[in-house]
Amino acid sequence: MEELEIAGQIIGGKVANILLREKSGKKIELGDLLVVDEPDGAYLILQVYDLEYGSQIPQTVRELAAGLKLEGYGPSLDFLEPHLRNYVMAKVKAVAFVSKGGAKIPKVLPSFFSNVRFIEEKDLSFLTKPPNPVYLGKIRSGSKILDFDVFLDGEEMLTHHVLVPATTGRGKSNLVKVMLWSIADHKKFGMLVLDPHDEYYGRSVMGLKNHPNAKDTIRYYTVNPPPGASTLVINLRSMKPEHFEGLVDFSSTQQQAIRLYHRQFKYDWIENIIKGTEIEGVKSTTLTVLQRIVRVNLAVYFEEGQIVCKNRVFSDSAGEATISTIIDDMEDGKIVIVDTSKISDEAELLIGSAVANEIFTRHQDAKAEGKLDEKRTVGIIIEEAPRVLSAERLAKSGNNIYSKVAREGRKFKVGLVAITQLTSVIPRDVLTNINTKIILGNEMATERHAIIESAAQDLSADDRTIASLDKGEAIVSSIFTRFAVPVQIPLFEEYAKTTKPSDKKIVFTG
Repeated sequence: MEELEIAGQIIGGKVANILLREKSGKKIELGDLLVVDEPDGAYLILQVYDLEYGSQIPQTVRELAAGLKLEGYGPSLDFLEPHLRNYVMAKVKAVAFVSKGGAKIPKVLPSFFSNVRFIEEKDLSFLTKPPNPVYLGKIRSGSKILDFDVFLDGEEMLTHHVLVPATTGRGKSNLVKVMLWSIADHKKFGMLVLDPHDEYYGRSVMGLKNHPNAKDTIRYYTVNPPPGASTLVINLRSMKPEHFEGLVDFSSTQQQAIRLYHRQFKYDWIENIIKGTEIEGVKSTTLTVLQRIVRVNLAVYFEEGQIVCKNRVFSDSAGEATISTIIDDMEDGKIVIVDTSKISDEAELLIGSAVANEIFTRHQDAKAEGKLDEKRTVGIIIEEAPRVLSAERLAKSGNNIYSKVAREGRKFKVGLVAITQLTSVIPRDVLTNINTKIILGNEMATERHAIIESAAQDLSADDRTIASLDKGEAIVSSIFTRFAVPVQIPLFEEYAKTTKPSDKKIVFTG
C-alpha cells in the first residue's frame, strides 16, 4: 500500500467500537467508508460513526497553553508538536468482511496497528447488478461521492415495502421521482402514485412526463387534465363499503346501516343514502349522520332533486371505468399518477383505498387460483403516511387497506412505499413489516430513534450520522443489502437529463 493511501491506524476498541487515529491532514469524516487490508486479498470495510479529539497532553496543560496564546503571552505553541501529540480519533464499526468467498458479516477485529485507507470503487466489486434494478444514487463515503451506482431489486424492495422518513426539505420527493424515473425504464412493476402536491408528473417543469417511455409507461389523472392526460372522475357506483373501512370513523350501528344499504341497493347504495331513502332497520337519525359523512368525505350532495358532486371527482354519471382502468394500467407495468392536489385529504385517501382494495382482491384471487406468478408486482406510493398508518388512526378507526398491504401485501405481490416525517407514530408491527428504509436527514431525536429501532441493520451508533445527513444524502437500510449503504441521491432534473446508467458500471445489490 502506498503511503498516501493511509488515512489512519487502528489503536484499540471492540467489535462495535473500533478506535483509530487519523493520519495528519487526511480529514476523516462522519460516515466515511474505510478499508483495512487483510492477508490473501481479504479486507474489512469500516464505517465512521463518531469523531473526537485525542491528545498526549493533559487537558489542564492544553487549557493553559490556549489561554497563554489567546491573551498574547508567548508567540507560539510549536513546542506542543501538534502533528504528534494532538490528533483526531475516529470511532468506527466493521460493516463487511470481503474475501474470495464473498462478503460476510464481520466476526473478527482487525489487527492492532493495522493501516486504514479510504474506500475505492474496486473494493465494492463483489456487488453485482440486481435483475430488476431500481436506481437510488451513488455510494457516498462521508461527503465524497464514488462513481458507483446504487440499485435495489425492485421486485424484492416493493413486495417487502419501503419507508422514506425525513424532515421537510431533505429530498423525499426528489428521491421518489428518481426511483420512478428508473422504474419507467422498464415495464416490470405497476405503481400507483397518490400525489397531493402535483409534483411528479411535471405539468410545466421537468417530470415523469419527460421520460422517453412516458407514452407507454406514464398515466396521469387530474381534475383539469392537460393534453394526453385523463380526467380524474370516479363514479359513485364504483365505491364499496370496504373502501371506507379504517378511513372513516363509523360506529357499529353506522357500519351495519351501510351494509344494509349496500345489500338492498347494490351499486346505488351511496346515491340512496344521499337522497335520504329510508329503509327498514336504519333509524332516521343514523341516516342523517351517514348523509353528513358522505358529504364531508365525497363532497356529494342532493340538491333540487339531483345528485351534485362539488369537487368534480365523484360523479353519478361518469367515471364508471376509472378504477378498473387504473388497475389494468398498473398490472400492465405502468406508473399511474393521481393528482389529488385539488381535492380533500379524505377524498384522496378514499380513491387510493378503492384502487388498493380492488387490486389487492385481484391478486388474492389470482393466488387462490394459482396464477399469482402471472401478475406483476405493484406498489402504492402514499405521502404523509401517518394519515393512514398512525397508531392513533388504527386504534380509532381500525385497520384500513394501507395497513393491510403493509402487513400482508408481500404474499400477494402488492407493496407500499410510505413517505413520512413522523416515523414514531407508526406502530412497531407495521414498521417491522417494512423491510427497506431509505433514511434521509432528520434532526428530531424521537424520530431518529424510531427509525433506528426498526432498521434492518444495527444503526444504534448512527444517531448523529442520521442527524447530520444533508439534502440528498441518505442511508439505505434493507434486508436486501449487506450493510446500511450511504447514498448520494442525484437531483432529479440532472438525473433525468442523463442517459440510463450503463450496464458496465459496478452497481449495488444485496
